[in-house]
Amino acid sequence: MTLVVILAGCSQQQLRGFLPAGSDGATNHTSGITGLWVTSWIVLLGVGLITWGLIIWAAIVYRRRKGQTGLPVQMRYNLPIEIFYTIVPLILVLGFFAFTAKEQNSIEAPTKNPDVQVEVYGKRWAWDFNYVNAGPSDKGVYSPGIQAEENEKADGTIDESKIPVLYLPVNKSVQIKIASRDVAHSFWIVDFLYKKDNIPGKDNYMYFTPTKEGTYAGKCAELCGDYHSLMLFKVKVVSESVYENYLQSLADKGQTGILGPEYNTNTNLPGNKAPVADE
Repeated sequence: MTLVVILAGCSQQQLRGFLPAGSDGATNHTSGITGLWVTSWIVLLGVGLITWGLIIWAAIVYRRRKGQTGLPVQMRYNLPIEIFYTIVPLILVLGFFAFTAKEQNSIEAPTKNPDVQVEVYGKRWAWDFNYVNAGPSDKGVYSPGIQAEENEKADGTIDESKIPVLYLPVNKSVQIKIASRDVAHSFWIVDFLYKKDNIPGKDNYMYFTPTKEGTYAGKCAELCGDYHSLMLFKVKVVSESVYENYLQSLADKGQTGILGPEYNTNTNLPGNKAPVADE
């Protein structure tokens, strides 16, 4: 009852476990991640209260009283307590593992025939986005990114207009193929509550459905060199018509085809070939 009363006075931010405000309903996975996070903290808070209570209780009940001398009675074994502090932590560990594995399996489950397929290449210190099976003859269109630039005022702010932008249609299933052109990076859309490493020579995948239109911040979450902090991007979740118009705008600029592994700076990776100009 006490816990219910305490939670009733919490704000929405606190009930969400202080996770980013934009994460509420951002994808089909965020509610499950939030539920796992908040429930884990509630359970751990309960364990903490019991532990603190037992410590305080033992300190008060078994304190040295006035007139007492010598050592207190030495207790070697207490079977019920030993069973308690062995079994309960084991149950907690197994429970956390089971629920975490269940949620992770749900997030990592591949989507068959996704509506949208995107390739994301991390590079020092920006991002290339390939929209697969789109544009003229479904050969794809691409958006090459550049490193975020600080404003001329030198006040530490970023010129938002030059940050790479990934467009996604709302309520459409998405598969993102993640790769690296050079060193290890990490593709992190903050409000989507999930990130995936860009590993040189290895392709990783993310599967989700964005369910709320808006603009979301993204960044590299793996220290990758001098300008790691400027390896930023944005994700715009838009209506399908706006998404299609954006793809057409890339085609109109002549950005057709795919910026593939031939542009990787790690020339010793398997399958790398020298870039060839379009005929």
